[in-house]
Amino acid sequence: MQSPQNQRIGRYIVSNKDDEAVRAFVPPPLPPVPSVRLESFHILLEQANQALGRLDGLASVLPDLSLFLYIYVRKEAVLSSQIEGTQSSLSDLLLFENDEAPGAPIEDVQEVSNYVAAINFGLSRLREGFPLSLRLIREIHGVLLARGREADKEPGEFRRSQNWIGGTRPGNAVFVPPPADLVLECMGQLELFLHQERPELPLLVRAGLMHVQFETIHPFLDGNGRLGRLLITFLLCAGNALQEPILYLSLYFKQNRQTYYDLLMRVRTTGDWEAWLEFFLTGVRETSERAVQAARRIIALMISDVKRVESRGRTSASMLRVHKHAQMNPILSIASTVKQTGMTFPTAGAAIAQMQDLGILREITGKSRSRLFVYKEYLDILNEGTEPIS
Repeated sequence: MQSPQNQRIGRYIVSNKDDEAVRAFVPPPLPPVPSVRLESFHILLEQANQALGRLDGLASVLPDLSLFLYIYVRKEAVLSSQIEGTQSSLSDLLLFENDEAPGAPIEDVQEVSNYVAAINFGLSRLREGFPLSLRLIREIHGVLLARGREADKEPGEFRRSQNWIGGTRPGNAVFVPPPADLVLECMGQLELFLHQERPELPLLVRAGLMHVQFETIHPFLDGNGRLGRLLITFLLCAGNALQEPILYLSLYFKQNRQTYYDLLMRVRTTGDWEAWLEFFLTGVRETSERAVQAARRIIALMISDVKRVESRGRTSASMLRVHKHAQMNPILSIASTVKQTGMTFPTAGAAIAQMQDLGILREITGKSRSRLFVYKEYLDILNEGTEPIS
């Protein structure tokens, strides 16, 4: 008979492949048995909820929420993809979206661009009233892997073969998820958990449990890490803890990635959900606080720069239009500004030149033609933490 603690661990299915033993792990269904001991991090849970509430409240007072979301979603896409090994930066993505050549390999940037599309698609479906279900998860995955080097990894389909994490094959892997013929059963149990009324489990706790379970099942051939992180935000939006998708934990996971991987394995090997949830809730609290601080700094910068532009008197109207464009496109050219704003080429060029004089924009190519300009102070705030992992 299993001890209560061992009921949290699951079981191994041993098979042989190429004369080598493969031990595939099958997790027990959620919620954990015995129940998670919430009293051990009651104060932390309260702090995380309060920080998340402040972040959600900030969304309602931002002067331009769509601008904040536009850039914030792209920052998350870069960070989440970096954890999986891409070398793309936020600047690379912004250049790619403006039909300019990024510095990173085009395949890396395409992968990040797919992530942005997956975020927008998933949120659109949730807002249409579609439940967070296996069907929606497969649809989001289909968008995530739709284009680029991963398009042959069965986008939108649960895997039909064994995958593994670490190592060169299942026999020497660090971790082997459930066999392919059990993926649908495991994911069905996870879907049931997501839809059950669990008043004893706060939404943030359920999000933390769900993330580990999804990563343990690893239901797709590729894209599991990115989608698993994305599902945290989707669950919080579906549960009305967030009105807008403004909590993303990838920077926290990136900066603490070894602890992140170690705690995932600790849940699987010892059933220690409490250690994982303490880490997860700390991440929610810290990430929410950082996002609030960043938003306030951005607001202060925009207000300050608008005042500087308005001090130019009658020429300020065209500069304000360029400033508005630069908020959504921190790396811009005169041609892209003309295309997006409808201004004439001479007017846009003159406005950009004046904004250079004010120190708001900076030319970054050193060329006389096809010049690019960056809204540096703004991009510096957005870029914090997005340096590629070495």
